[in-house]
Amino acid sequence: MTLAFIPSPAHGVVYLGPIPLRGYAFCIIIGVFVAVWLGNKRWIARGGRSGTVADIAVWAVPFGLVGGRLYHVITDYELYFSEGRDWVDAFKIWEGGLGIWGAIALGAVGAWIGCRRRGIPLPAYADAIAPGIAIAQAIGRWGNWFNQELYGKPTDLPWALKITSSADGRVPGTYHPTFLYESLWCIGVALLVIWADRRFKLGHGRAFALYVAAYCVGRFWIEYMRVDDAHHILGLRLNDWTAMGVFLLAVIYIVISAKIRPGREEIVEPGAGDDDTSKAEGDDADPRDKAEVEAEDNAEAKAEDDAEVETEDKAAVEAEDKAEVKAEAEDKAASDDAESTEAAEDEAADKDEANGEAGATKAGKR
Repeated sequence: MTLAFIPSPAHGVVYLGPIPLRGYAFCIIIGVFVAVWLGNKRWIARGGRSGTVADIAVWAVPFGLVGGRLYHVITDYELYFSEGRDWVDAFKIWEGGLGIWGAIALGAVGAWIGCRRRGIPLPAYADAIAPGIAIAQAIGRWGNWFNQELYGKPTDLPWALKITSSADGRVPGTYHPTFLYESLWCIGVALLVIWADRRFKLGHGRAFALYVAAYCVGRFWIEYMRVDDAHHILGLRLNDWTAMGVFLLAVIYIVISAKIRPGREEIVEPGAGDDDTSKAEGDDADPRDKAEVEAEDNAEAKAEDDAEVETEDKAAVEAEDKAEVKAEAEDKAASDDAESTEAAEDEAADKDEANGEAGATKAGKR
């Protein structure tokens, strides 16, 4: 007898008039907003612009939703294309069914397109949003609780999940709440990535690779507990094999990347540093700093005015000096001319006097 359990909601959808409000969709939407919010904070801390994460998410999120749905439909095709099934249900994403592997893979393609348009390296962007993706998964898993799906083996533990629906082959009872296990695991992964990123200054995609590797470890044992229908290979569920393969790829990437490109990117978004400098010098700067800058500007302006006045005074003095020099030169020239004229007159007078004396002498001789 189970003394305590986690109850399942009676309905996974609430109608607001004719509009259905589905718990699964709300969990996904909330998860996306949290991922963008946290990713934006981390991106700014790395030297990027505010809003860049959201701009790129406009590309990444739709691609991720399509990729997640495609992975689910392909790996569980019998739910939509077998006899008695309606293939149109493959498009009813609100009823549940998103594969994280496809969501990350195709979401990365969308992020790459957005990063390329902004001139941003994809690995740096991936490092910034990695913890946010893990938290988004933690929130999104509660959508499975609303839909009463993806639970584990029967149990009578106090935290067992009580399934009440009998639709699609479900058997009412109490089961391991694998949605809760994965939600808590994803929160732990997010905290691990944040800590490791601060401690080891992870860069060039290694924080994202750590998130992938850590998630795969938890997904392996959680997937092993689930009892919903799935394809098996050598006794293991398909998602277990996927988790092992992706885990190995993530670890290999971390090792190789650390050798080829150690450390963290110095610049994650071209021109972001210039914006920060302008902002620091603008209205958002410290009021004391702003006052000091204004005082310095006023002092420089006054110094320029004083220099201009001094220059004008100096020019006036030089003009006066030149005028005096010119006047002196003219006076001297006039004086020299007068002296020359007087000397010429004296010389002429002396000559006339000499001529007179000579004439008188000559007359006496006669």
